[in-house]
Amino acid sequence: MEQAELAEPAKGHTLPFPNIDPIAFAIGPIAIRWYALAYLFGVLLGAGYGYLLLRNERLWHKGAPPFKADDIWDFAFWTMLSIVIGGRVGYVLFYNLPYYLANPLEIINTLDGGMSYHGGMLGLMLAGILFTRSKGGNWLSALDLLGAVATIGIFLGRIANFINAELYGAPTTLPWGVVFPTDPLQVARHPSQLYEAALEGLLLFLIIRIATHVFYALRKPGLVAGIFAIGYALSRILVEFVRLPDQQLGYLYGGWLTMGQILSLPILIGGLILVIYATTRPVNALRP
Repeated sequence: MEQAELAEPAKGHTLPFPNIDPIAFAIGPIAIRWYALAYLFGVLLGAGYGYLLLRNERLWHKGAPPFKADDIWDFAFWTMLSIVIGGRVGYVLFYNLPYYLANPLEIINTLDGGMSYHGGMLGLMLAGILFTRSKGGNWLSALDLLGAVATIGIFLGRIANFINAELYGAPTTLPWGVVFPTDPLQVARHPSQLYEAALEGLLLFLIIRIATHVFYALRKPGLVAGIFAIGYALSRILVEFVRLPDQQLGYLYGGWLTMGQILSLPILIGGLILVIYATTRPVNALRP
């Protein structure tokens, strides 16, 4: 039995699961799931917000955003591909490689889930760097742009995880525990998806919004990307203490670390490096 399963399940006071159908709507035999819509609207809303940031040239270092605002819609296409491909490759490599080596055709089967946020993040970063270099812009500023808008997609994705009743947490006696219909034990659990939506999505968005529009952090290339990386990594590491690990991996290194925490450590270190670099490098910023 895993470490998290040893907790005493809640009795009595729990929050009711909304029991929303994971399928948003169907057109004949084609079913459109909330999870797919979360990806789609995460990219579209992120692109819309990115467009507003790019148009406001006074926010950026020397008044030069990484690329023109109108180019954001071309970049949105790159973004969608990079998130899906990176997320899937990341899941295959980090979470279930032996299975996919034995069943290579299953690599392209995403109908049953299997996406890594860390892999999607790496794919998104690579797409941002390549796209910006093709436009002759500053790739660090491109990473800042991604850091400013990525929280929108993360928020929607975690809400979709909650609707799917997946990636839930350990048993809890707290009054906001939720009994998920997919849980074979039918005990109250931490709604860890909502924790992540609140921390990695909403709270981090607000922090970065203050950084970009109050402290003009986009004028120091790499700073916003570093803030995002630190905020995401700390939030993910914290929530992983109450979120159940993937069944095929379980807990690692003596039963107290998860793969999500291990993959978040390099992101945390990278974020710290970016913040130090951005804040110590002389920048000829515009005055507000």
